[in-house]
Formats: sequence, C-alpha cells, structure tokens
Amino acid sequence: MKQFQVEMNQFGNHRIENIDLNMPEAGSDEMVVKVEKFGFSANNVTYAAAGDRLGYWQFFPPIGSDIEGWGVIPVWGFAEIVTSNVEGLDPGERLFGYFPPATHLVMKPQKIADGQFLDGAEHRSQLPVGYNIYRRIEAEPGYDRNGDDLRMLLYPLYLTSYVLWDFLKENDWFGAEQIILGSASSKTAIGLAYALHGDDEAPDVVGLTSARNVEFVQEIGIYDSCIQYDEIETRLENKPSVIVDMSGNSGMIGSLHAYLGDNMLRTSNVGITHWEDFKPDDRIIRDRSEFFFAPSQIQKRIKEWGAEEFGKRSSGFVFKTAMASNAWLNMRKLEGVEGLAGVYDEVLNGNQDPRDGLLIYM
Repeated sequence: MKQFQVEMNQFGNHRIENIDLNMPEAGSDEMVVKVEKFGFSANNVTYAAAGDRLGYWQFFPPIGSDIEGWGVIPVWGFAEIVTSNVEGLDPGERLFGYFPPATHLVMKPQKIADGQFLDGAEHRSQLPVGYNIYRRIEAEPGYDRNGDDLRMLLYPLYLTSYVLWDFLKENDWFGAEQIILGSASSKTAIGLAYALHGDDEAPDVVGLTSARNVEFVQEIGIYDSCIQYDEIETRLENKPSVIVDMSGNSGMIGSLHAYLGDNMLRTSNVGITHWEDFKPDDRIIRDRSEFFFAPSQIQKRIKEWGAEEFGKRSSGFVFKTAMASNAWLNMRKLEGVEGLAGVYDEVLNGNQDPRDGLLIYM
C-alpha cells in the first residue's frame, strides 16, 4: 500500500510512504476501495495551505510509523470497491468522490442510497458533509466513462466557480462595476469567468495574472480585460470593485486595496495558489474581506433549493463549462503516486502550464 504525503508545516517536503501490505482489511460495516485515478491542480495546493485552518488534514490520516508532522492532501477521483462488509455495496462497484493520493482507502459507508452514500468514519464526522459524499456513478443516468478525466479534474474547481458566481449574483455583485479575479489563469478563476461572461447582468470582469500567462488568459476570450500584477496602478480602472482572489498573494491584494481605497467594496479570498506570498499586509482592508468557503454556500442552496435541484443546476454548469474548456485544456496523464511526486514541485511553485490538467492513474 502506497500513500503520497507532505510535511504539514513545510509542504514543499514530500515523500511516498510504502508499507508492506497489499491492501488494508475491512472491519465490521467497512469496505476497502482501490483508488483508480484522480486529478491534481493548484486547488490541491490550497487544501495544503489551508489545511490547519479548514481541517483538510483531518480527512485522511497518514499511514506508516513515522507520521508525526506529516499529512495527506485530499484529491478528487475514482475508486473501485475491492472488499466489502457493507450490505448493498459490492466489490466491483465504482465511486466518485474525495480520496487520498494513495492506492487504497478504508471506508465506513452510512446513509446508503441508490446514487450515493456518506463515509461515516469517526475522524470525518465533524468535517463538511459535501466532502464526505460519494457518488455511485454506475447508477447515474447516462453515465459515460469517457467523461471521467474531465470530471475528476474540473468538477471540484468549476463547482466552486459556480457557487462563487451564485454568491455574487445573489448579493447583486455588492454594487460593483467590475469584478477583479486574481490568479486569472487558475482553473477556478477561469470557471468563474465563464459564469460571469455568460451572465448579461454581471459587471465587467478583469483578469489579473503574471506576465507569462497574459497571452493564455487573453486567448480564452472570457475576460473583458487582462492586466499584469505590476500594472495595477497604471491600467486598472479605479471604480467600485469586488475582488475574488485565488492566489493568496497578500502583497498583490494589499496593492489593490491601497489603490482602490473606498472603491474596494469586498474581497473574497478563495485560493492560496501563491502560498509563499500568503503573509500579513497592513494595507489589506480586513473589514471588507472574507475567506469564501464553498461548502457553506453549497449547503445554503441545498437547504433552499433541495439537493436534487442544486445538483441539476450546478452539474449543468460544470458539464457545459468543462466542454468549453476542451478548446484549451491539455490533459497530462501520469503513472501512480510516483508520477505525482515528479510534478508536485512544479504545481507547488506555480510553474505548471495553465493549459495542463494533471491526471494521476494508479
């Protein structure tokens, strides 16, 4: 059994833990799944950077003996049941959901329904329910295995994009005349830009990005304008603005706040792709800034709309936007946790081509 682990306080350090066991055993009311494949992106870096604050380290405890200080970054992907002591969940069935970057996982299914169930493992009981839901994909109407790669890579990103758009629209854009997206080349920002571009009521959308990604951001054709980080004071219009930031670059956010002043109406911090720049900055206007936690908006809408209606609306957006993304997306398939280890530093340090989608096949 293998598992990819990172040092929690210095997650640039990583290792593959390999224990002398083909797979773990399933206890009473438990089952073991074999992870088939998963996506990996800058979104997973955010899971690590916010691991302590938002509980991401708690989902999948590290295996092995020397585990002090080490953690496991969650990923989205597919798995197959290999052994089961759970009635109604049999070996061979395939699942979609939240997994560790590992060969196997022991699960304790609860609230089993035709289309889904929850992992009721005790250490996950206090964590956001949205991350504990597993889809029984073969029960999905019209399921097509050919769509697996796009789903495991883009579903978690574009679902966040959808609820961000929904949150902004629900609040009438907070009165903004422009929405500024930091780290505009990130896939979550691109998904939000697709949603805003398709909404006739939305304000103009400004993409902020690095010099090396300007051409890519412009080519997608969904931003009204594209500005480099060092052009904020020379090219950005100073008018009522909402900032949605995927980067976590405190210096850049501080520069925006200082430049916009009273025109900075609200900042939603979503990601921490520039984790090394996530530091205090006295220029940041704290009382108009918040960390956007997608599961909270998801739960709100499920309560208001019902789970079926939320699923219908959000899945429709994710599918349509994923199909549009095929025009620029370059899928890179890698083998095993060793393949992940080989590209981890590239993703962590922001050196990945934004066109690339990383798929780890186990």
